[in-house]
Formats: sequence, structure tokens, C-alpha cells
Amino acid sequence: MSRGRWRDMAAEELQQQYSPSRWARRLRGDAAVRAHIEAVTAGTQRARAGTRSSLHVPYGEADGERLDIYFPAEPSETFPAFVYIHGGYWQCLSKDASGFAAPPLVSRGVAVVAVGYDIAPKGHMDAMVLQVRRSLAFLAKQYSGIRGIYLCGHSAGAHLAAMVLCTDWTEFGVVPDIRGAVLVSGLYDLEPILHTYVNDALNMSWEVAQRNSPMLCITQAVPAAAACEVLVAVAQHDSPEFRRQSQEYSQALRSAGWSVSLLDLATVDHFDIIEKLSEDTYILIQVILNMIARG
Repeated sequence: MSRGRWRDMAAEELQQQYSPSRWARRLRGDAAVRAHIEAVTAGTQRARAGTRSSLHVPYGEADGERLDIYFPAEPSETFPAFVYIHGGYWQCLSKDASGFAAPPLVSRGVAVVAVGYDIAPKGHMDAMVLQVRRSLAFLAKQYSGIRGIYLCGHSAGAHLAAMVLCTDWTEFGVVPDIRGAVLVSGLYDLEPILHTYVNDALNMSWEVAQRNSPMLCITQAVPAAAACEVLVAVAQHDSPEFRRQSQEYSQALRSAGWSVSLLDLATVDHFDIIEKLSEDTYILIQVILNMIARG
């Protein structure tokens, strides 16, 4: 499917393509979403119980501008930071369900940062993108011990992480040392969303969708960007449209000189592809740890 293929779809088909819960393996519809929220929330509670952390750290003035930091098990003056941006179609979930990947990472010397942002309808797309960028600038300024930032986002969070990659940092007064990005089952072209139920809460105009589509704001890789390793991950049981978006975005990054790889994960769907980050033996955790080791 090329980037224009979705325009030929009937309205119902387009809704289905952009409804991840209709493609889930274990449960379908609302039950799949509920099970996912329960899984990542329970995983975050376990992480908070077993990890040294600083919770609800403000990176700005707004209520949603808070982040949680889970520190490495072994104290060290410097450490890499895995910065996680949650999904939820920009309108559900929070940082309080975003620490589930901490246990396998902090045990190997990696700090985990769960970023909060104002979801819709309170938050709108321009503001969410700005908040996530500001959270990265805050980390770079406030935590001198961070030795390399490794971004990770799931679904809508992968979209926000991708928007971080095309940031002009001059207005922020700092350039975060982003050495890697792991974009999981993400959306990189927002225009199709305008024609689905997802936009009911977001209320995006065409102009907002265009300027916040990572596909449309890829920068040519300057030396700093070329040193940032990008992994675009997609699930076997993601919808064809989600899979197309991942493939086309990774190709576009590669064409612009970025170091990028596409990982197609077998047996998983849109939800357990990220839930399994709580497991030591999960292939994506191993890939992330290898990325950090190279960085």
C-alpha cells in the first residue's frame, strides 16, 4: 500500500484499519483495550514497588507536565536513560501506567523515564508535541548524569517520539543527547486519522495533522542525527495500515540518511508488542539493551 492507498478505502474499512483493538489476538474491541491498560498499570505498580524512583517530577507548569524516573539498581555517576512515551491514541493512559519496562532495564544500569503529557480533549496535538520536546530539554538540563537518551514510544507515543526527532532545538537552549529511538507500532502520517473516530476527541484540522506528521518533517540527517540509531518496530498482528506506515516511515528516514532498521515482530499484536517490555527475555528488550551498549 502506498501513502495514498487509504484514500480509496470505504469509511468503515478505514475505521477498522485504524482500530488496533479489532486486530488484537487475545481479545477484541474494548476488552482488548481494558486488558492492555490493566497489564501496563500492574507492571508499573510492580516497578514502583521494587525500584528506587522519583515520581511526579515537574518539567513544566501544566498539570500534565510531570515525569517519573526509575533509577538504576547500582548507583553510578553516569547512566543511560530510556525515555518512554505512552500511547493511548493521544486520549488515554498516562505516565502512571508507563513504568512497566523499568525492572529489566534498571537491573542493567539503565534509568527509565516515563513522560506525562496532557491528553485530549484537554491537550491538543501541537501542545502534546511541544510538551514531549520540553520534557527532553528538561532532562538534558537537570540531570547531568544522563549519558545518552534512548527514546521509546508506543502507538501515539511512537508518533510523539518521531516528532522529537525532527525538533529544532535552538529555541530550547539545549540539544538532548539522543543516541537512539525505538518506535513501536506507531503512526507517522496523521491525515488518515482525520477521517476516523479518533479525531472526535483530537479535533485536528488538516493543517494541524500536516505539521505534526513525522513523515512530512523528516530532516536530512546531520552528523548528530546520523549517530542516532532508529528502530521502527511493528507487530505481525498490527493492521495493514499500521504496518504500511511503519514501513514507509522507515524507508523515508533511510532515504534522508538516518541509521534505521525495521523490526517485524512475529506472534505479537498492537498491545502485547509493548507489554512484553516488562520481560527480561523479550527480544525487543534484548535489542534495546544492545542498542544502548553500542551507544
